[in-house]
Amino acid sequence: MRDVALVAAGALAIAVAVVHAAVLELRVFPKAQIEPRGTRTLLHLVSQLSTIDWIAVGILVMAAPAFGSQARHWIIAVAAIVYGFAAAANAAAVRGWHPGWVLMSCGVVLALAGL
Repeated sequence: MRDVALVAAGALAIAVAVVHAAVLELRVFPKAQIEPRGTRTLLHLVSQLSTIDWIAVGILVMAAPAFGSQARHWIIAVAAIVYGFAAAANAAAVRGWHPGWVLMSCGVVLALAGL
């Protein structure tokens, strides 16, 4: 059951990351008026780093059942920190209910259930 929770946490994080990337590319950046162009490019790339991070940690979380208990615990700890920070930052930014922080909070709970 713990392994199922980890696979679910990883899959959820990857799904949230893909939706995050799509929303940024299709809704946020086409409307953004950021000058100079170099700053726009930098912000665009930096904003997608969280997408890469969530996917990478999601893959690690899904693979965690194959590792020993010490590695498993470290992977879960890192995932809880990464997803927890994402959830807290999103909640602070939107100041209310938002699927981003709710889903990342679910990822934290699922990852911790895999301990």
